[in-house]
Amino acid sequence: MKTNRRNVVKCMGLGALGAFAPAPAFSSSPKKSTFSYCLNTSTIRGQQPGLLRYIEIAAEAGYDGIEVWVDDVKKFLSEGHSTEALKQLFRQHGLRVENAIGFAPWMASDESKSKAGFRQMEEEMNMLAEIGCYRVAAPGIGAEAPVDLMAAGRKYKALLDLGRKTGVMPQLEFWGAFAPFHHLGQILMVAAVANDPDVRLLPDVYHLYRGGSGFDGLKLIRGQAIEIFHMNDYPASIPREKQQDRDRVYPGDGVAPLSQILRDLREMGGDKVLSLELFNPSYWERDPLEVAKTGLLKMKNAVKASS
Repeated sequence: MKTNRRNVVKCMGLGALGAFAPAPAFSSSPKKSTFSYCLNTSTIRGQQPGLLRYIEIAAEAGYDGIEVWVDDVKKFLSEGHSTEALKQLFRQHGLRVENAIGFAPWMASDESKSKAGFRQMEEEMNMLAEIGCYRVAAPGIGAEAPVDLMAAGRKYKALLDLGRKTGVMPQLEFWGAFAPFHHLGQILMVAAVANDPDVRLLPDVYHLYRGGSGFDGLKLIRGQAIEIFHMNDYPASIPREKQQDRDRVYPGDGVAPLSQILRDLREMGGDKVLSLELFNPSYWERDPLEVAKTGLLKMKNAVKASS
């Protein structure tokens, strides 16, 4: 005799049905994320204090780590300092070098440019490994619209292989105002095509908003796929499509749904570094230590408010 599924469910009753209800597509991680705090030196870049002063300011302000720019590291080394001496400076100030910001055109559609970008990435990765920095940003430099996301995924896979070789892992990044590679959906596809357990994504509050990604897509991501998250906020007074990097404000001083964002990050599981990344010229007119301290306080207040 055939079993009628509808009748079986009906006979089981509503109480029993609850036990067989489908689970959420992306179940919560058993252990929630923990947050640490980092200063991206762009936040006080306009004052041009130099790498040594960046380090001193980050430590004095109370950050756990620092996010350096590759060009600043190169400049410091060109002045006669060694990579070992720089590594010791970070240690002496109690800072982890969480990530580095670089601009190698590894995703260029032109293969000769892409190969040059890979060579640049390898050189910079080796340098970063020597100073104790084990991550590097990998934005879609050189990409042209429309991006072949399948090809970009294969290139990112090759970049991850290079990361394992050098010990410095590339964090796949998108920029909201960069038409070729501006959306969370694009980096999710590139990550899926790479099909690699070491995939890491580098989102940003401003870029999620500016590029039209929104924030609910963060709910699709779990675990250590995000290790670094760029913290900032944006004003309501400027239309989304006209906002620029310079318009970013301290976390909590704009209208971003920070509590939702931070709750979603917390639910992912895995350790997360919240890195303050601002380019606001009005902040560059202020004392850099004051700016760093204010930014850290506002990040901590945002985390507290999300709990």
